[in-house]
Amino acid sequence: MKKIVFLLFAMFVSSVPMFGQGAKNIKINEVLTNNKANLQDEYGNRDAWVELTNISFTTYDVRGMYIATDRRVLDKSLTVPERTAMMSCIPNGDERTSMSAREHLVFFLNGNPSQGTLHLNAKAEPGKPLWIALFDGNGIDIIDSVSIPALDADMSYARTADGAAQWSVRPADEVTPGIENQTHVNETKIAKIKREDPHGLGITVLSMGIVFFCLALLYVFFRILGLFMAHKQALKKAGKIQPIKAAVKTGEMLAETGHKTKVILKDGLQTGGIDKEIYIAVIAMALKQYEDDVHDIESNIITIKPHQTNWNIYPEETIIP
Repeated sequence: MKKIVFLLFAMFVSSVPMFGQGAKNIKINEVLTNNKANLQDEYGNRDAWVELTNISFTTYDVRGMYIATDRRVLDKSLTVPERTAMMSCIPNGDERTSMSAREHLVFFLNGNPSQGTLHLNAKAEPGKPLWIALFDGNGIDIIDSVSIPALDADMSYARTADGAAQWSVRPADEVTPGIENQTHVNETKIAKIKREDPHGLGITVLSMGIVFFCLALLYVFFRILGLFMAHKQALKKAGKIQPIKAAVKTGEMLAETGHKTKVILKDGLQTGGIDKEIYIAVIAMALKQYEDDVHDIESNIITIKPHQTNWNIYPEETIIP
């Protein structure tokens, strides 16, 4: 019992850092500050936006986290309420804030949070540099931040790949709100595989995994088939030997011998091991048949047919003079 408790405690302790690292997997991935002909919101407006991405393979809900565009929040003399008052909190009540693995989520920086969950109080001025940061739900820990240069219309500042450390300015035709940064419209699947797996390690591991999985399935199948055939042959041999019938016959003989022995011990050797109840039953059946005239009626005459043989014929005496 103590070992089980210790194991559960160790699992809980080891899982605490994992939960704590969940927010670290949320990154600012792309920002567009001067929106003239790019992404529209549900009202048809074109506002500045920021894209977050979850670089992990687990789901994490960003509700309660803060986005700030005012550098004054870095003042350590500020209290938490004073700091969070200058930030924009990602509100609750929207399932889109639960970001699954490798998912992207776009927030509009229009300073009008009343328009919906994805509309933040933070603002970005077109054509001017911007500093933007993502804070944890405690309003103290910075999860990610980036300084964005002044951008022309419909150009974005994005990571070279999702979660990568390098950033670059992207022209309007390469802006990718809500999707992977390195995705290209005219890119084929083969080109994408070469780009994501240049050394072929991933495809090799996948191929070998499929082969070994198929071999394991074949081994299990033929193993089960072999056991079934062996069992079937054993049943055929057992059917030829008929051990069940032999056992039943032996059991019947033993039961009969035991019954006779019991009768002899009880009534003596003169009974021959036959139960006297059988004698009584036989006599009763004979009397019943006699009363019912079942027996043949005899005439009390014995008929003997003669049979001639040469043994009873003697030749006449011959007188020899």
